[in-house]
Amino acid sequence: MDLLEFQGKQFFAKFGIPVSDGEATTDVDEAVAIADKVGYPVVVKAQVHTGGRGKAGGVKLAANAEEARTHASNILGLDIKGHIVKTIWVEHASDIAEEYYASFTLDRSAKLHLGMLSAEGGVEIETVAEENPDAIAKIHVDPVAGLTEESCRAWVEAAKLNPQATDGAVDILMKLYTAYVDGDADLVEINPLILKPTGEVHALDAKVSLDANAIYEHPEYEQYDATQPRDDREEAANEKGLQYVGLDGSVGVIANGAGLAMSTVDVVNQVGGSPANFLDIGGGANADVMAGALEVINNDPAVKSIFINIFGGITRGEEVANGIIEAMGRVQIDSPIVIRLDGTNAVEGREILQPHLDEKLQMQETMLDAARTAVELAKV
Repeated sequence: MDLLEFQGKQFFAKFGIPVSDGEATTDVDEAVAIADKVGYPVVVKAQVHTGGRGKAGGVKLAANAEEARTHASNILGLDIKGHIVKTIWVEHASDIAEEYYASFTLDRSAKLHLGMLSAEGGVEIETVAEENPDAIAKIHVDPVAGLTEESCRAWVEAAKLNPQATDGAVDILMKLYTAYVDGDADLVEINPLILKPTGEVHALDAKVSLDANAIYEHPEYEQYDATQPRDDREEAANEKGLQYVGLDGSVGVIANGAGLAMSTVDVVNQVGGSPANFLDIGGGANADVMAGALEVINNDPAVKSIFINIFGGITRGEEVANGIIEAMGRVQIDSPIVIRLDGTNAVEGREILQPHLDEKLQMQETMLDAARTAVELAKV
């Protein structure tokens, strides 16, 4: 789950990371009231799940109430890369002496946490990595040992931050690591991390991505789910508890397991087709789950064929077959379906499906053949 900036700052604040005084609102009058409360000058910032807000006019400095009202009015409803601004964040403006970059994420290849720190903040870290990779100081942290203050201080010194910022940066980075681990985050990023003229170090921005699988440990994270950007298809799938991502193609994809679903999307592309979605039904391929998946995909007018790709492990083939047949009796399907069923009890499953096969319901033995058939049917 990707948090909006104001949610990220509230998340950071829980771990003692200093952030700017401010509040979020959806109302112009309330925005002015917040500005009056936090004190001028203020910054009015669009809250959307995309970058480039400043260039699009979504970040404005206001010196007084009149300017705050004008900027709030202009930013609310603004379209930024297809994202309509419904919420703005109003915060007290900070004086900046220097800007840095800091983040923690997981280095999967190393199987360690990765911290990145740079004295060149305020710009895309990808740009810094490409143009001046030596400007990024990295640290790998063993999840068992954790981040020590000694290693953190050496990391800050390696990044060549202003010595005046060292103590403040170490303090924030230690707290940022705690937020990353205890908050079950996939990414925590501060860009820019600023040094004020007064010598204080401060988080001026917040980018946080949380592990959605950890919601059971953090019931409060459910509030973030409500602000996730979803189209109508994704919203319908979310209501049914399905792992779904909408794409722009014409072949609807249903698979059991995220890895298989990704492979299915890839193979559809490989044989010249275009997937309409990624849909992982997980380990359950019973009638209720399958009916929900078929309903979501069938409601997408761009879908011209449906590819059901099941590899049975714990899930048994005959259960999948019965689930598909029962689901098709519940949902009026407009597009032809191609099934590939393999794995545990696949032979039994295919025997159950065999009497029901026709032009609308076809079956292929291999994933590649099934993908080719689904793509050809989508063209028809």
